[in-house]
Amino acid sequence: MLVPFNKPFLTGRELHYIAQAHENSHLSGDGPFTKRCQAWLERVTGCRKAMLTHSGTGALEMAAILAGTAPGDEVIMPSFTFVSTANAFVLRGGVPVFVDVRPDTLNIDETKIEAAITPRTRAIVVVHYAGVACDMDAIGSIARRRGLMLIEDAAQALGAAYRGRPLGGFGDVSALSFHETKNLISGEGGALLVNSPELTERAEIVREKGTNRSRFLRGDVDKYTWVDVGSSFLASDILAAFLWAQLEDADSINLQRQALWRHYHERFAEAERAGLARRPVAPPEVSPNAHTYFLILRDAAARTRFIETLRREAIHAVFHYVPLHSSPAGRKYGRASGSMEVTDDMSARLVRLPLWIGLAEQQDHVIDRCLSALRS
Repeated sequence: MLVPFNKPFLTGRELHYIAQAHENSHLSGDGPFTKRCQAWLERVTGCRKAMLTHSGTGALEMAAILAGTAPGDEVIMPSFTFVSTANAFVLRGGVPVFVDVRPDTLNIDETKIEAAITPRTRAIVVVHYAGVACDMDAIGSIARRRGLMLIEDAAQALGAAYRGRPLGGFGDVSALSFHETKNLISGEGGALLVNSPELTERAEIVREKGTNRSRFLRGDVDKYTWVDVGSSFLASDILAAFLWAQLEDADSINLQRQALWRHYHERFAEAERAGLARRPVAPPEVSPNAHTYFLILRDAAARTRFIETLRREAIHAVFHYVPLHSSPAGRKYGRASGSMEVTDDMSARLVRLPLWIGLAEQQDHVIDRCLSALRS
């Protein structure tokens, strides 16, 4: 039987809520289900304002606008991330400045950020890889001291925390994703979390195509008009209805994913002691959300053999990002700050294992086949 890398989980209420959205006769953005989802996100993350978007990419593009990104402005970020992290700023004329990652968490190396700052630097973007928090104390201190906007790409991190504080609540703005590969899903979809009070009103305008429509709907103005740049970043209430079914079961979903993650971690401990692979690292101050379980193999050739061996066993294990600094667009639009040795090394050796609710019955089979592949 095929074991896919990802299998979207449904609570069973998604279609029921979509039917309710139809009965409400409000299928476009900011309907009743959107409001429920946004209130839930504000409560859980502690952000000042949550705004559902059509994608995590859309939330990042909003962040780039709110940062005031202009042609030639530099934005510091890791290279080991999805293309949307960089593309959002490149679309505004910004220049991604790639910084190497830490070998333990694969998050941006906070000790190398200051060296990447120039007079053109506009913002720092952190990516919480696999739902493991960056060092937000150190990075937040740098951003405040240097007067830079701090943006969290928390696409993988909803439900994770740093020193007990939810991720998504540290940046001036933060981006979430509800893509079907995430812990909580709506197929596509995302959210922008606004923590900086002075950005809230403009974020509403940017999200509403550059108009002050949100103020009009609250009765603050007697008509709405075009007042700034923006685009149609709203998610439909159909998408929000699907998402609401997921948010209602967030605690249960989290517990089930954590159990799968821990089982992997326990079963691979001996392989790590034997030097066959390295397990994920979660520093004591972080609380991961079990988004991804991965192994770091001895070299790129070992990873290729491992993935191919599992494929023959009908188990779908996958690598992850091709580092952006070495991609054609990364070389064209951005630049690397210093050595990218760790990024290049880790990206060549990392393999992600299946992790989805319902895997429990097959997980020991997957682990046994992985251990066999590691020893071969």
